[in-house]
Amino acid sequence: MTVRVVLADDQPLVRAALQMVITDAPDLDVVGEAGTGTEAVRLVRELAPDVVVMDIRMPGMDGIEATRLVTAGAGATRVVVLTTFDDDDYVYAALRAGASGFLVKDMALDEILAAVRVVAAGDALIAPSVTRRLIAEFADRPAPAPAPAPPRPAEGITGREREVLTLVGSGRSNSEIAAELVLSVATVKTYVTRLLAKLDARDRVHLVIIAYETGLVSASR
Repeated sequence: MTVRVVLADDQPLVRAALQMVITDAPDLDVVGEAGTGTEAVRLVRELAPDVVVMDIRMPGMDGIEATRLVTAGAGATRVVVLTTFDDDDYVYAALRAGASGFLVKDMALDEILAAVRVVAAGDALIAPSVTRRLIAEFADRPAPAPAPAPPRPAEGITGREREVLTLVGSGRSNSEIAAELVLSVATVKTYVTRLLAKLDARDRVHLVIIAYETGLVSASR
């Protein structure tokens, strides 16, 4: 099955580079291009693509608001945010808006294509360099009001769940975790769901933070 992609970036050169590489991939196809968030939302409604590769900083409606509108729609379109990563607050905003992937523009093009495939398959992916920056920025923020701390992995989860949490914290997708642990993707998804419940985590990004806070993954990894 061909993954149908919309490119949303206000830089024509970026769109051209992505379009050229995606066109060469037999399983990916660019069905539309947008230079603003408004155009991206319109194209999603008209074309119902599988994935939108979304820049954050665009004129008019930015990529964060566009992501929120795309993911709130009735369709199954998923969003991969691709950014220069010059403002950490945008990372949190994009993930809260519903992005399934967060990548940086200095990644190799084949890695970006692989991320599009991962997200199209229903997984989530955060670039390892983004994960490190996200955790570093999180650690520098003022502590929130006192609240019950999530249980440490050794106290609240099984050995296999600990392995899955470690790999989630390293930025691995469900498919990558399944391959490394020799499990089915469905089984990995079940483990992730259990971890979310046991650790009272809001989402996959919160699991990444817990993996760092509990020492399962180091910031230098």
